[in-house]
Amino acid sequence: MPRHLFPAVLLAIACALPFALPSYAVFEATLVITYAVALLGLNLLTGFNGQISLGHGAFFALGAYAAAMLMEHAGWPYWATPPVAALLGGTLGWLFGKPALKLDGVYLALATFALGVATPQLLKYKGLETWTGGSQGLVLIKPDAPFGLPLDADQWLYFFCLAVAAALFAAVHNLLRGGIGLNVMAVRDHPIAAQAMGVDNARIKTLAFGVSALCTSVGGALSAIVVQFVAPDSFSIFLSITLLVGAVVGGLSSLQGAVYGALFIQFVPRVAEQVSKSAPWAVYGAILIVLVLLWPTGAAGGIRHLKNRFIARSKP
Repeated sequence: MPRHLFPAVLLAIACALPFALPSYAVFEATLVITYAVALLGLNLLTGFNGQISLGHGAFFALGAYAAAMLMEHAGWPYWATPPVAALLGGTLGWLFGKPALKLDGVYLALATFALGVATPQLLKYKGLETWTGGSQGLVLIKPDAPFGLPLDADQWLYFFCLAVAAALFAAVHNLLRGGIGLNVMAVRDHPIAAQAMGVDNARIKTLAFGVSALCTSVGGALSAIVVQFVAPDSFSIFLSITLLVGAVVGGLSSLQGAVYGALFIQFVPRVAEQVSKSAPWAVYGAILIVLVLLWPTGAAGGIRHLKNRFIARSKP
């Protein structure tokens, strides 16, 4: 199959999926899409720009609460909230990226870790309880399909999230293929050489952080719309660590790795619980170790390697 046709075929399969699955499976597939959008942002920052973040759960929470509060308190329609989440996430990510320029490697990881730790406590702050719902969170109403479309609520949200995800993936793909993308990767690989060639390292790093936070915030907004509930305990530091694990397992420096990582986040914990209800996290850790050993470049790299071997063997 020609490479340029593969995305179209993949999109066609994705569009047919909700008609072949039961409602709960469609709901799970929609959650995979929301995680893929979040991992797209983290992959851009860590995989393509080399900045390690252990606090992207904070931007996920920002997008989720932005959508929830606009829908609950301002009566906004659900479809209008992701752009606001994108604006907030991008702005705060850019602002956080400015002072983070003085940090690198594990020190940046610790700074973002502090952001992820502080976020649930801020959401529980009594002064914000009127807006955030405090520890109880906010409950939302699941939207129905518009224009009389013959889709149930789960199917419609699936297509809505798929459209948003496709637009963001296409935008990031085009960004990385252009001059900015080359600069982003040059700063990751050879920062001194990049600066010597005229690249503004500080601007590129800040831009990468802003775009990364934008994508992750949109993923959080979509998650709130799909799950219909937000609460501080849903956005603990464990979420930030889980997102980083998903990005690494899926494959850094690979856009499709965000999809593989989202599948890992959504389904592997359940598989681990089915294997052992008494020690599911031990099984989860074992699966993680096996995947890292088998595919050190992530699922995207491992699948690419298998594909190349298959093509090589099929040639006469």
